[in-house]
Amino acid sequence: MGLSDIEVTAFVGPAGTGKSHRATHIARQNGIDVIIDDGLVISHGRILAGRSAKSEINRLRAIKRAIFEYPDHRDEVISRLKRESPPKLMILATSDSMAEKITSRLGLNPPAKIIHIQDVSSPEEIEAALRERRDKKLHVVPAAKAQIQHNFAGKLVSQIRGLFKGRDKNEERNTIVKPLFSFNGKVTIGSDAILEMSRKLLELRGHVRKIRSIDIETDDDKISLSASIDLNLGGRSALAIAKTLQRKVRMGLSYFTGMEIKQVNIRVNEIFL
Repeated sequence: MGLSDIEVTAFVGPAGTGKSHRATHIARQNGIDVIIDDGLVISHGRILAGRSAKSEINRLRAIKRAIFEYPDHRDEVISRLKRESPPKLMILATSDSMAEKITSRLGLNPPAKIIHIQDVSSPEEIEAALRERRDKKLHVVPAAKAQIQHNFAGKLVSQIRGLFKGRDKNEERNTIVKPLFSFNGKVTIGSDAILEMSRKLLELRGHVRKIRSIDIETDDDKISLSASIDLNLGGRSALAIAKTLQRKVRMGLSYFTGMEIKQVNIRVNEIFL
């Protein structure tokens, strides 16, 4: 059985509405043994592969981890799914589009079924979960404490029993964690800040004579950059210098912003020997 044979169910709801708390029960109701939640592959309370987004140091990196932006993380999960070959699996996501993005990244079929949190929780339960997240900034991982000790060293809060008792003792428990990136509000990186970062990254001692222009476009946490520069060759080819700058800018912006770098275009305007 290959990845294309796996039937995918998506369990969708905004962050903090109680998806992870209910995940094991919803999966059992639908005959599903494998859950993908925030970058982890979990089965019967055991983590099979992946790294949790809740272990990241900031929200932007957490988002990238949850949608499998990092190649080594993505490859590890794909390899494990191929080895397990579950007939069904469930993906937890904050939106339908996020679920589809995850399936696309992992080479899975689009969700055959989408269950929304409103379908299984009352408005009062959802509001209580949101209040808990807002006030205490706590998150639930549908895995036993021993299974996430390594990922969450120093951030474990407590362990709670699941909503419904299962046959597997590990499956009965969820673990509450407090991520380092917990806060109220939204992260925004201004275009001026990105522009200034780019200007610093485009500096290359002895080679970049002048930065003529930098154009930046941001779209859905992705950055596209085009720059026009004048070069002093200094014994190197213009192509080699441009490739070095391209790599430097891509790695630097990705590191400092946590955003996906869609493309970096370097145009050499003038060359000085």
